[in-house]
Amino acid sequence: MTASDERPVLVFDSGIGGLTVLREARVLMPERRFVYIGDDAAFPYGDWEEEQLLARIVGLFGSLLASHQPEAVIIACNTAFTLAGAALRAAYPQARFIGTVPAIKPAAERTRSGLVSVLATPGTVKRAYTQELISSFASQCNVHLVGSPGLARLAEGYIRGEPVDEAAVAAEVMPCFRSEGGAKTDIVVLACTHYPFLANLFRKLAPWPVDWLDPAEAIARQARRLVPLNEGVAHPDAPDVACFTSGRTDFSTLRLMQGFGLKMVPMMA
Repeated sequence: MTASDERPVLVFDSGIGGLTVLREARVLMPERRFVYIGDDAAFPYGDWEEEQLLARIVGLFGSLLASHQPEAVIIACNTAFTLAGAALRAAYPQARFIGTVPAIKPAAERTRSGLVSVLATPGTVKRAYTQELISSFASQCNVHLVGSPGLARLAEGYIRGEPVDEAAVAAEVMPCFRSEGGAKTDIVVLACTHYPFLANLFRKLAPWPVDWLDPAEAIARQARRLVPLNEGVAHPDAPDVACFTSGRTDFSTLRLMQGFGLKMVPMMA
C-alpha cells in the first residue's frame, strides 16, 4: 500500500450535518479512512459576517491540512463552500477540494411543474454563487429561495436527541410550498446538509407530497470520481475519527459519533 492509499478523506462541516455526506461517501469508498471535522465552535455559520467567516475557514484549513494530510477534502456545507470554496483552492492549490452546492441543476431536470424551492440558510440564499446556479441551470424554472434562520440549529438538536418543536419546523418549511396557475411546487432542494436529518418530519408536515432533494449521494459520487480507487484494498485498521473545534465531549455527541462508527479525538494542533 502506498502513502497515498493510506491518506484519509476529510469531511468538513459547521456541525454534524456533514454526517449525511459521510454516510454516503463511506458506501462508495469502503477502502478509505475518514476524518470528520465539525467546526461547532463557530456554529451556526449563518450568524457570522461573511469576511470574518471566510477568514476563519481559510485559516482553519491551514492546520487541518497539515495535521491530517488528506487525499481529498469534502466541504459538506453549502454555506462554507459557496463562500470559501474559491479562496480555499487559491490558498491551498495542492489540496483536492470537493464542494457542496445547492442541487439546483438536478432539481431543474426533474421538476414537472416548473416550481422549485430551495431551502437553505440565509447565507446560502444571498450568495451570488446560488444565483449563478439558477441562471445557468434553471432559467426555465420558477425557483423560490427560502432562507431559514433556525432550521440548521433545530436539526442539530434533533439528531443529538433533543425534542423538536414541530411548529417551529413547520414555520421554517411552509414557505417552500407555492401554488401558481394551477401548478404546485414539486421539488424542494435541501441546500444544507443538516436538513436531511429532519426529512421524515418534513414529509409529515408537508401540505402535499414533494421530492425532497438530498445532495449527499451526489456529493459522494463526485468524491468517488476524484479520489483514486484502490481496488482490492481493505479499509485500514485505524478507525475513522471525529474532531470538533469546540472540544466538546458531552454524552450526546459521543453517542452520536459512536453510532456513526467514529472515534472522538481532540483537535490536532
